[in-house]
Amino acid sequence: MNRTYITALLLASAIAAVAQTPTSKAPAKAWKQTKTPDGQPDLQGVWVNFDSTPFERAAPANTTAPASGNQNALLFADRAPKVAARPSMVVEPADGRVPLTPWAVEQRDYSLSHVQDSWEYNTTWERCITRGMPAAFFPAGYNNGYQILQTPGQVVIMFEMIHETRVIPIDGRPHLSAALRQWNGDPRGHWEGNTLVVETTNFNGRGMIATNAASARIRSTPETENARITERFTRVDADTINYEVTIDDPKVSAPWKVAMPLVRDDSYKIYEYMCHEANQDYMEITLGGGRLQEKNAAAAGRK
Repeated sequence: MNRTYITALLLASAIAAVAQTPTSKAPAKAWKQTKTPDGQPDLQGVWVNFDSTPFERAAPANTTAPASGNQNALLFADRAPKVAARPSMVVEPADGRVPLTPWAVEQRDYSLSHVQDSWEYNTTWERCITRGMPAAFFPAGYNNGYQILQTPGQVVIMFEMIHETRVIPIDGRPHLSAALRQWNGDPRGHWEGNTLVVETTNFNGRGMIATNAASARIRSTPETENARITERFTRVDADTINYEVTIDDPKVSAPWKVAMPLVRDDSYKIYEYMCHEANQDYMEITLGGGRLQEKNAAAAGRK
């Protein structure tokens, strides 16, 4: 077999091997932000945030601060869309801990220790008034569904929990008069590129920053009339909105930020949530238990 024949044979084999090699797939088409008919970046859809991420990072080993794990972790194990693991929902300060003032800690502890004494020491969620703002976005053990609708001049968010609807004007109108105060404040939105920025003021000073158990030590922390809440909604792909909220309430803490993904779930069904203040499932049992303890203590004292 001469050298020329061998060379030709090897070349033919190489060409055949190349021909049999699968061609690489074309790169996935980059996602592009769609717009509503009136030109807003489109945030519409049903979104959920079942998320077992701890609200805060664990306390340093040399402190006696309460634990900060998310008590919903097991509840979310089967239901939660898969999201990137994070050390905490609190992302600022860098240590993942909310820098509460001594006044805020005292108020929180007093409320938690008196929940059986009066309805006013229970959270607004337990009283079925509202989950609060930004507490309504902090994941709970159930009903973490949100539907976003957009109309010219407004963005509307329907919350599954307590069945609330939040209307956010984006037409440039000013905030309400400072004399008008509301449980969830007065929101005003505007667009910064594809990010919806919502600034909320005019709180009534009777609510709490966080109202569910998954918020760990921040649950029952007071929210004053001077609170200013700044939220940012940025859709980063077809199925994800990055949600960030900065809480600025000087009497309660230095500014701090929470960040989490909202995940689109077209299969999720939002049903009406029936809840009213003085509901027997919670309030009568809680306060009734306190009265029973007082009765038993009085009886023991008479012996």
